Amino acid sequence: MALPNNQIPRVFINTGIEYKMVSDFVKEMASKDQRFIIIQPTQPIKPMLEKHGYPFKSKEYSQKLNQWHKGHKDTKNIVAYLTKEHFGCPKILKYQFSDDFKLNISAECCKQLKKKPARKWERENKRPIVMTGMRQGEKGQRASIKGCILTDKKGNVTRFHPLIKVDEQWENWFLEKIETEKGKRILCELYYPPYNFLRTGCKGCPYALDLQGQLEVMELYLPNERRQCEFIWKPVYDEYRRINYRLVNVEKIKLF
Repeated sequence: MALPNNQIPRVFINTGIEYKMVSDFVKEMASKDQRFIIIQPTQPIKPMLEKHGYPFKSKEYSQKLNQWHKGHKDTKNIVAYLTKEHFGCPKILKYQFSDDFKLNISAECCKQLKKKPARKWERENKRPIVMTGMRQGEKGQRASIKGCILTDKKGNVTRFHPLIKVDEQWENWFLEKIETEKGKRILCELYYPPYNFLRTGCKGCPYALDLQGQLEVMELYLPNERRQCEFIWKPVYDEYRRINYRLVNVEKIKLF
């Protein structure tokens, strides 16, 4: 909208675990606009997770746990993570920093399924600058992004985050304004009733803080995709439920 008729490619990384409604939404736009590029899945999700590791809790947590199990037990950042009271490792999860814990955990999932295929496309198409819609208000690692423009060591621009300072209030106002002007919805249907998703991303991702709610919505309206999530993320879901963390332990509820 800011640059009418621009020829900036819109690249969609189809990981194979996107919500069907999201991929269908992108395919519909791609059928009408040649600027949309869809990269098909480059590797099956289940074998990749078994080889490189499953996501657990958050990217930071997964990275540090993976480093600990690789022998970096006494590094300053890991020791601090395990000992500090605020923003450190939750007490309920410290048992995983033990040689007895065998589930392969890492933060490689996003790198293998999204970043590597994206970098490959960038190189092949000579598109070194990536524009994203990331916002600090989404928190997590995104909150640490310092500014709109990121550069490499040589000073070349590599990333452009034009929405990094946009808050949720402004975003909602803008979407409502555009939809009123156009007289129709402009987002994927998952963001509207009865789904009411605030974010989508990979379905059933163990990093999602509202994972329980997402699975409950899928159970009602997207049961096939719910079953797919239970299969893909089974080792993590089982552990979440066993320790009653992020997912409800259904068996305990039935007992009461």
